[in-house]
Amino acid sequence: MSETLKDLLGALHAERVATWDPKALQVNIDQRRRLVDTADPSAWVKAGDESPDFSLPEVDGGEVTLASLTANGPAVLIFFRFAGCPACNIALPYYARNLWPELKALGASLVAVSPQVPERLVEIKRRHGLDFQVASDLGNVLGRHFGILYEFDDASKAAAAAKGAFIGDTTGTGTWELPQPAVVIIDRDGAIAYADVSPDWLVRTEAEPILAAVRELALVAAD
Repeated sequence: MSETLKDLLGALHAERVATWDPKALQVNIDQRRRLVDTADPSAWVKAGDESPDFSLPEVDGGEVTLASLTANGPAVLIFFRFAGCPACNIALPYYARNLWPELKALGASLVAVSPQVPERLVEIKRRHGLDFQVASDLGNVLGRHFGILYEFDDASKAAAAAKGAFIGDTTGTGTWELPQPAVVIIDRDGAIAYADVSPDWLVRTEAEPILAAVRELALVAAD
């Protein structure tokens, strides 16, 4: 049986249920539930939209541009929160194992995108030996254009403050904003071919729907 992100992230939540302080766990659960309940999918990027031109700093140096990503095939953008996010440290290696090898074979590119500044974001690429690009969406510009940002609720801000933490210090953005986990596929003409956004950061896109969308683009290109 092949591994799924649902199972991997479900195990993370189960471990938290078993080990976290109940009050801290409830703050986490309530924040995720509130994001789901208040989500406005009409504001999210969707298939048929046009991607803006963009240039993002890659954590190893250089720039990731729309033109470079789509030069030889479609581009797959994986939006994630920050390098220390536990769920992100499960999702990105999962994509490295289950998504990236076939994307390469199909001629597609893959870039993982977070607002965290490059000198801090590089940790996640090093930790897992990721051989696809990891880039910083400085100021959440691209995430804002795609309508996928959220802000910590009051309870989450208070819990962080009680621990002397501020996500804006962790990311280097100086704000409470983070992207919701999202997958955006951009075709070679700059059109959005596929988009999937999850307001709950413990629910993320499996590899197979992404691969199916890219395979479909490859078939169309071959006609």
